[in-house]
Amino acid sequence: MADAIDLKALIAGNKAQWDAFVRRYAGLILSAVRTQARAGAEIEDLVQDVFLRLCKDDFRLLKTYDPERAGISTWLTIVARSTARDVLRRRQPLTTPYETVPEAALAVTAEPTERIKLPEGLLSPRQKLVLTMLYDRDMEVAEVATTLKVDPQTIRSTHHKAMLKLREHFAPENPAKSGSGGG
Repeated sequence: MADAIDLKALIAGNKAQWDAFVRRYAGLILSAVRTQARAGAEIEDLVQDVFLRLCKDDFRLLKTYDPERAGISTWLTIVARSTARDVLRRRQPLTTPYETVPEAALAVTAEPTERIKLPEGLLSPRQKLVLTMLYDRDMEVAEVATTLKVDPQTIRSTHHKAMLKLREHFAPENPAKSGSGGG
């Protein structure tokens, strides 16, 4: 059976031709995206995405169809599968959420070229111990907490407070630092 769809009329914006095109090829596109999708509602959304892609930008993609290279069914199957893959790939997060990354994975691992001499009294003995265990001994927060018999949150808090003191001490002179009355 010859194609009853007039692609030129469809591309020109003929609504009756578009409706006939959708009725005729919806099943084919549904089958093509079903191989890429995981759930029923997702499949329906992907079918819609394929049809949107075909008519987007004044039927730009549909205008690229060349009957000399492939039949319309073959071409639509390829377009449907690639559209489904593209849409699904865009929906997947590209990175792991920050909250799920272990703290150790975020630590800087570069070795210092020289040791910094800290002024006496800048850090409390507990803060110095926690930093030594975390950085010099490469221990995890949980290991330090077990060793010191405290909650891991206490170690994280001690670490945080020590780092704030170090940042403030080693920060270049700024109005906030010189204007603070103590702390």
